Amino acid sequence: MTARRSAAKAKGMSTDPRLFLDSPFAAAARLALSREDTHYVLNVMRRGEGDGVRLFNGRDGEWTARIADAHRKGAVLELVARTRAQTSVPDLWLLFAPVKRQKTDLIVEKATELGVREIHPVTTRRTQADRSKPERFHLIAKEAAEQTERLDLPVIAPIERLERLLEGWDPARLLYYCDEAGDDGGEPWGGDTGRAGPMLDVLRADPAGPAALLIGPEGGFTPEERTRLRQLDFVRAVSLGPRILRAETAVIAALALWQAARGDWA
Repeated sequence: MTARRSAAKAKGMSTDPRLFLDSPFAAAARLALSREDTHYVLNVMRRGEGDGVRLFNGRDGEWTARIADAHRKGAVLELVARTRAQTSVPDLWLLFAPVKRQKTDLIVEKATELGVREIHPVTTRRTQADRSKPERFHLIAKEAAEQTERLDLPVIAPIERLERLLEGWDPARLLYYCDEAGDDGGEPWGGDTGRAGPMLDVLRADPAGPAALLIGPEGGFTPEERTRLRQLDFVRAVSLGPRILRAETAVIAALALWQAARGDWA
């Protein structure tokens, strides 16, 4: 039994394979699986003709289906009935500066698991890895959504310079900028002057509404970038505590705090 299947069984959930298919759903419709999904269903999960599969497409809720044809090069599913109505995740975006490949992949995976609606890779002056591969990110997000009972996939935006993204920003969407520094360049971590407020306190002081989180590169933001961000009315500088966190750790911590205070954990 796979780890994914045993975890579902322990929670009392269906152990039928769960897949995202970007196709319209309707009762009795027949849908062909890709080679990768066929391999997963037939070889990894060891399912055959007549067995059940759960499907979602981000629009029509979750459906049950059965394997109508099982061939090594491509299985065919027949939809049976809808079991869950479509729901959406909170209106939260994640902006992050890409880091090394493995860590960037982790950020995309955890952002999907934690219910981010849109993922925006951005470049800053200290971004060390400015390559973004939306196709790879989409595959990572697909697998994460399949495992976490999410009914949609996050939008994966093409990489963009932070300054350009901010120029067209909708001020109704508050941007929580994780600021690890103070304003005194002569003191470790910038000293105490200019320190951002604790994230939970800042969140609780703001009204509910669309939001975004901004996590900087491994080298942090430049003083000029910090000044620019703090001048924008829709930006809120927040702190994640007294320790300097790695980018991927900061993403997970900030998303968990936002979901607990404003999202679907509240």
